[in-house]
Amino acid sequence: MLEKGLVKVVEIIDINHTGQGVAKINNFVVFVSGTISGDKVKIKITDIKKNYATGEILSIIKPSEFRTASPCTYFQQCGGCQLMHMDYKEQLKYKRNRVISELRRARVNFHEETVNKTIGMEDPYRYRNKTTFSVTEKNNEIQIGPYEQGTYNTVDISSCLIQSKAADEAVTSFKNLMKKYNIRAYDMKTKKGIVRNIVIRNNRKGELMLIIVTTSESFQNKELLVNELSFIPNITTIVQNINNKNTNLSMGIKNITLYGEGTITDTIDDLSFTISPETFFQINPIQTEKLYQTAIEYAHLDKDDICFDLYCGIGTISLMAAKKAKKVFGIEIVNRSIINARENAKKNNISNLEFYAGKAEELLPQLNKQNIKADVIILDPPRKGCEKEVIDTIISMSPKRLVYVSCNPSTLARDIKLLESGGYMLKKVQPLDQFPWTVHVETVCLMSRK
Repeated sequence: MLEKGLVKVVEIIDINHTGQGVAKINNFVVFVSGTISGDKVKIKITDIKKNYATGEILSIIKPSEFRTASPCTYFQQCGGCQLMHMDYKEQLKYKRNRVISELRRARVNFHEETVNKTIGMEDPYRYRNKTTFSVTEKNNEIQIGPYEQGTYNTVDISSCLIQSKAADEAVTSFKNLMKKYNIRAYDMKTKKGIVRNIVIRNNRKGELMLIIVTTSESFQNKELLVNELSFIPNITTIVQNINNKNTNLSMGIKNITLYGEGTITDTIDDLSFTISPETFFQINPIQTEKLYQTAIEYAHLDKDDICFDLYCGIGTISLMAAKKAKKVFGIEIVNRSIINARENAKKNNISNLEFYAGKAEELLPQLNKQNIKADVIILDPPRKGCEKEVIDTIISMSPKRLVYVSCNPSTLARDIKLLESGGYMLKKVQPLDQFPWTVHVETVCLMSRK
């Protein structure tokens, strides 16, 4: 029987969805952070739950053949990347296996060869076009960085290997200017201070949008801070976001443009997109092109097809689909995204689209009742997956093809099983590594009527 403090030597046989190694002691599952499949480690049991226990590494007795030295100084502390100690090619295999495992768990009817090998990156560094860092103080020193693994403590970093070097420089400059102008970081415990977070968005040209998240609109030396920030190379716009709520959410609702246009423009394929501070845009531009090209290929649209793009964001997939389809209807809950989507359609001279702001589970049934039907539906929902009303309406509408883009294999498998029960068959599955060095995997699935 397991007890807290028990020391054991175990073999790591798998990795779970959070990146923890999986071992078994007397057939009881034990999760161990910092390990990968093939490691032989000495651990100490730290906690015991009903169905599993957790342990911490005391020593690595025999490392896995796939274990590598992490190139990141902050890997042991930072919660951003979970797999920087794992061979990259092995990460791609792990992500394909995650998708297969979730499909099996949901009892989806498919053959393993239906799931293609994960599409990876040639150079899996410096790929992020958006990073969010917390801003805190420790011993009267400003700290800026990601959260420590499993906590809300800030890891003070000088560089992040998955964001651009220009973003690194902007973070360092911002920290120095906070010190120079005595601008205080917000303290969640005392509820005092001004700056809570900074968000950096960049495009392929290397232009940066700096978003400063503060508790109030006015603060000491604001104009001086913004003036100096505006001279930093690559920063083309600065936005202040107001977040005065007692929440762990990074940003609030109100944005104030302090410098520049308040937006940046980026490209996918030959299309140009306006991006606002709060709108969703895939964070890995190189992989995003592969992702969306796969989605459009699977959709197999022709000039007579009506296509619905559900959870359409700023219209990225919608515009690509509109180049091939007769008409595209996009639905998105974030109103600012729909405004950007309409701007993007106009900017790219594409007119065969209609965008609707609202909940997909409300608007899709309304379109169906108006007898506006889709030949092809593309879905790219948030991590929680599709609402029941969306699945039910899709089944009722009965389009010939469905293309499901997902960032969560668990909810993807759940929804595919529901669609399978409604008369659809899983035909193709393409995992893609949108987030190297993390456990996350993006997946594109093609379903057609049985």
